[in-house]
Amino acid sequence: MPPVIDTTMRKIQLGALHVVEKTIRRFSLVGDKEFFDPQEFPWVPEVEARWQDARAELDRVLEERDAIPNFQDISIDQLELTQDDRWKTFFFYAYGIRNDVNCRVCPRTAELIESIPGMTTAFFSILLPKKRLPPHRGPYKGVLRYHLALMIPDPASCGISVGRHQKQWREGKSLIFDDTYEHEAWNGSDQIRVVLFVDFRRPLPIPVSFLNDFIIYCIRSSAFVQSGVTRLQQWNERFEAAYHRLSG
Repeated sequence: MPPVIDTTMRKIQLGALHVVEKTIRRFSLVGDKEFFDPQEFPWVPEVEARWQDARAELDRVLEERDAIPNFQDISIDQLELTQDDRWKTFFFYAYGIRNDVNCRVCPRTAELIESIPGMTTAFFSILLPKKRLPPHRGPYKGVLRYHLALMIPDPASCGISVGRHQKQWREGKSLIFDDTYEHEAWNGSDQIRVVLFVDFRRPLPIPVSFLNDFIIYCIRSSAFVQSGVTRLQQWNERFEAAYHRLSG
């Protein structure tokens, strides 16, 4: 496609997405704000009650840390945020596409994730010591972001800011926020920080929810996401081999 036409098409797509996001903001059943009270979501207490299942499986995964990909190894647009090896990701789902290998390695975590209504993406988000993610914005307002804190070495040295608000993670506790507000996260400690990172569909009324489902489907079907899934499958082979050596 000629550069001028390609640029024009991108502008049209961004304009259409802006209109969709305005609609989502207007009709959101949980409002439009940076952080949300986890108690607004009835599934949160059950997830928190089972957090130690995920933590136990995480501990085993981290024994093969070198075989876990950096985020930019899977999603190349993350190069704008990180270019070292201190933000690692262990994917279970990507826009609804199941990663069977990792779900098989961590079956209880996979079951926990699958119990979250509207879940689209889920992974262990692993920040190594002294890692800071600079301010950035998420790509789409049709999902909300959920963090279940699994490994927080020092709450005073680890945190996240969204818009004008700042919070710290607490092991076994939840944070829910809108990642389309500018946000940043950091691990200032000397140990690893891990959260179970989940995107789930924002609660919306019909027919706006149908429109949201369609947009998420289009994102899932895009060449960008599909190429990321291909890269993930290549890393799966590396991790699975390392994990079996450890288990054997």
